[in-house]
Amino acid sequence: MWLFLTRRFRMWVVLTVLAPLATKVLRSLGQALQRRNGPSAISNGLLKAGDVGERARVRLGGKPRRR
Repeated sequence: MWLFLTRRFRMWVVLTVLAPLATKVLRSLGQALQRRNGPSAISNGLLKAGDVGERARVRLGGKPRRR
C-alpha cells in the first residue's frame, strides 16, 4: 500500500508521524536505561538523539514540550 501513496504524502507521514514517534521512543529508552543503571554512554546518546528531534520540531515552529 505504501507504494500507491504519492511521494509528497509519504514524506508528510514520515515527518509528522514517524519522526516524532522515533524521538519519543529514543528519549524514553534513554530515560529507562538511566533509571535502571545510572548514566552511561548509551543512555546519554539516546537522550541526545531524542533532543535532536525535539530541537528540530521547535525550530520548525512547534512549541517546546514539558518534561
